[in-house]
Amino acid sequence: MTEAGFSVTVPATTANLGPGFDHLGLALSLKMTIEVSSAAQWHIQYQDKEYASLPTDETNLIVQTIQQVASRYGQVVAPHKLVVYSDIPLGKGLGSSATAIAAGIEIASELAELHLSPQDKLRIGSELEGHADNITAALLGGITVSYFTEEQMEVLTFPAPPIGVVIMVPPVALKTEASRGLLPEQVTHKTAIQGSAAGSLMTAAIAQADWVTAGRMMERDIFHEPYRKIGFPEFDEIRLACKEIGAYGMTISGAGPSLFIAVPPETEQQVAALLDQRFPHYQAIALQPAEQGAYISK
Repeated sequence: MTEAGFSVTVPATTANLGPGFDHLGLALSLKMTIEVSSAAQWHIQYQDKEYASLPTDETNLIVQTIQQVASRYGQVVAPHKLVVYSDIPLGKGLGSSATAIAAGIEIASELAELHLSPQDKLRIGSELEGHADNITAALLGGITVSYFTEEQMEVLTFPAPPIGVVIMVPPVALKTEASRGLLPEQVTHKTAIQGSAAGSLMTAAIAQADWVTAGRMMERDIFHEPYRKIGFPEFDEIRLACKEIGAYGMTISGAGPSLFIAVPPETEQQVAALLDQRFPHYQAIALQPAEQGAYISK
C-alpha cells in the first residue's frame, strides 16, 4: 500500500451539450481537490458549506468508490481522512457525482498501488456512474465523445475548445434520477434519426472549431430537452436573450437544472453579467473549458 499524504484534483463537467446525450462531456474550470491522509477511521471533512449535508463516514460516495475499486482487484484500503475543497455547485448539473467517483478511482489506484490504465479508469467510472459522459471528461479533461456498453467502450478526446462558458445556476438542486424520470421510454425511428444527425453534425463542427454551427446544433436536441425544459423558469426567454447577446448556443447542462451557454472566447464575464442582471432568479457563472482531467499531486 502507498503511504498517504497526497491530493487529487478533478474538474467539474457538463454533459450532453444538447444532442450528445449520454456520450459527450466537457471539463470545466471549477474543481474539487481532496487531501488524503492516514486516519484511524474514514472521515470526510468538507470545507464548503454547500456539501455539509453529505455523509462524512464510509457511506460517502468517494469512500464507497475507493472501496469498490480496490475490491475489484482483491485489495482492501485502510481508513483515511479526506479533506475536500470544492467550488462545484452540488446537484446543479455540473457533474458533482462524477467528480466524486473520478476522485475515488484515483485515490484507490494510488493507495492500493493498482496502477490503473486510463482505459481501466474510464471503464470502471462509466460502470459506476451508469453512463460515460461526465466521468470521461472528469478523468481526461477537454471534450470527450464516448461509446459505452456492457461489452465495449471507445472514447475519443478533443482539446479544451476555444470558447467561453456561462453556466446559469438555479437556486434549487435536482437529482439526476428525478430528471431522468421525465424522459420517454421510446422515441420514433424518425425522431431518433433527427437526434443522431444533430449530434453527429455538432461533434463534427466541434472538431473543426466551428462553434457557430455547433451552437446551432446544441439547440436541436430531441432526446431530452423537450421533456426537461419545463423545469427551467424562463427557458425560452433565456435562449432568446443569449442569441441577442451573441452566444453560440444554450442548452441544459447534463440532466439539469443548470443551463450551459457557449460564448465567444473572452466574452464570458460580460455575458454572465448581462444574464445575471436580466434573470436574477439564476446565478450566472463565467467559466472556461478545462484542459486537464483528474490528477494527483504529492
